[in-house]
Amino acid sequence: MILLRSEGEKAFCAGASFDELMAIKTLEEGKTFFSGFASVINAMRRAPKFVVARVQGKAVGGGVGLACAADYTFAVESASTKLSELAVGIGPFVVGPAVERKIGNAAFSQMSINATEWQTAQWSREKGMYAEIFPDAESMDKAIEALLAKLSASNPDAMQALKKIFWEGTDHWDTLLTYRAGISGELVLSEFTRSAIAKFKQK
Repeated sequence: MILLRSEGEKAFCAGASFDELMAIKTLEEGKTFFSGFASVINAMRRAPKFVVARVQGKAVGGGVGLACAADYTFAVESASTKLSELAVGIGPFVVGPAVERKIGNAAFSQMSINATEWQTAQWSREKGMYAEIFPDAESMDKAIEALLAKLSASNPDAMQALKKIFWEGTDHWDTLLTYRAGISGELVLSEFTRSAIAKFKQK
């Protein structure tokens, strides 16, 4: 098993920073930058072991993608989620396939369009993003330990076979996510996006 966790007690993952986005100057730089998210999601997808995610705080953009790309995700009740990309002129293109696969097209569309709206952890659980939610990190960690102990006693060949079944139909993601990274890489250079990011930085 692979346990994906974040340091600290606040945000799980806030995605790309505004400074990182503003530092992108060429289409190639943009595609390379967003391909980083694609590489992580594809690595989680191709991993022969289950990926368990520990979401101890809010997840935004790429963080939502990681929570959805995990095979089993634990979260605390304060771990609200948001796909904020459209609000800064881009769009959740790279993480989109992972999010849509986990929560369905309707919920993915809702998050993508209403890009400034936080969704509660309960909402994320109801949509399938979170498998379980807990009042605090301590109780969540006990549940994680219990699941990992069960999985460590399970047949590794069976788990590997299940992993392949879970991700059937996603072999094209290697090229799809790279293509989507190119879309984001182009949009981040637009006047609209640069202006939107600058306005957010001033808040």
